Amino acid sequence: MTNITIYHNPACGTSRNVLALIRNSGVEPTVIEYLKNPPSTEQIQSWLSAMGASVREVLREKGTPYAELDLGNPKWTDDELLAFIQQHPILLNRPFVITPLGVRLCRPSEMVLDILPDPQQGPFIKEDGEVVIDAEGRRV
Repeated sequence: MTNITIYHNPACGTSRNVLALIRNSGVEPTVIEYLKNPPSTEQIQSWLSAMGASVREVLREKGTPYAELDLGNPKWTDDELLAFIQQHPILLNRPFVITPLGVRLCRPSEMVLDILPDPQQGPFIKEDGEVVIDAEGRRV
């Protein structure tokens, strides 16, 4: 069985689509609702290292205290930004997916296809009606 973990927000359409794409590959992932069980600073740093990304690249602005905390200000160090994420987990963009093939912030949702070890098992249509996978399990 393939070991896949998704840091998920069930209120987020992108996150729901990513979870459904994982399941469409025949895998039931470990689902962690990151607002209830936030990842540690060390976990986030590990993901960023694996992705070659910066803290600023995974900050979420919409629907968060990003603006009121002035997080766009370059004065904040990575360690300070990570501390803000620990205080306000909603600042971490989602969904993050960890598989044996890598770590991704899966925005847009199709990015998860690049790190799924198993192929899609059938068609997939996103919640907004966009066809992502055809009837033969191929990416559109």
